[in-house]
Amino acid sequence: MILRMASGLALSLTIAFAARADDMAMPKGVVELFTSQGCASCPPADAALQTLVRKGGMVALSYHVDYWNYLGWADTLATPENTARQYAYARTLGRSGVYTPQAVVNGRDHLKGTDALMIEGKLDTLRARGQGLTIPVHAGRRGDELAINIGAGSGKADVVVVYFRKQQTVEVLKGENTGKTIEYWNSVIDVQTVGMWHGEALELVLPAKRIGAEGVDGCAVLLQTSGPQGEPSVILGATILTADAKS
Repeated sequence: MILRMASGLALSLTIAFAARADDMAMPKGVVELFTSQGCASCPPADAALQTLVRKGGMVALSYHVDYWNYLGWADTLATPENTARQYAYARTLGRSGVYTPQAVVNGRDHLKGTDALMIEGKLDTLRARGQGLTIPVHAGRRGDELAINIGAGSGKADVVVVYFRKQQTVEVLKGENTGKTIEYWNSVIDVQTVGMWHGEALELVLPAKRIGAEGVDGCAVLLQTSGPQGEPSVILGATILTADAKS
């Protein structure tokens, strides 16, 4: 589905952290899928994202947008901020509009998000061109702290923490996907810029209590450059951290 561009856009951690660092010291890349429960074209993309999440070795996130809610079903995972991020990416990528399902890769390029192999192939192509992730990023828990460590390099970038819900099954009762029960993975619920990196090795320490509270199952850390008006742009490094609740 395509939409033309419009103007504007603690629980204390009694949770055992499973820091799925995979080989997350340097993931293959970052995939940001923009999707909607109200979009008939999106379920294959949601399944593709699940495939990428389960495979590991990359940071894969799902941003639910709200601009298809008028079709009859209000996406239960959508936020205005997710929609705003996609519009901002449209400006970065020189597009006049947004669409779903859209996969933005490494903040550099985009493609239709329905085929996991094509998405992974795009990451491989970017890496072969020297446009993969180059700055090591690590996140881990130290007691009640979340420590973020970023390696040295050149340039400057924002340190962005993306909080997500790991898995949720939704029964869609109205709209284009009426009657479908769909699994959603790594659904973004909040994005926060927590610091700036200026090319030198950096450690940031945040409270860890957010993860495991109020449906937050983990976070990704993105080292991301920005455009002239603050738009998200090239991602230089990334990692992901999840917390698995234990009864």
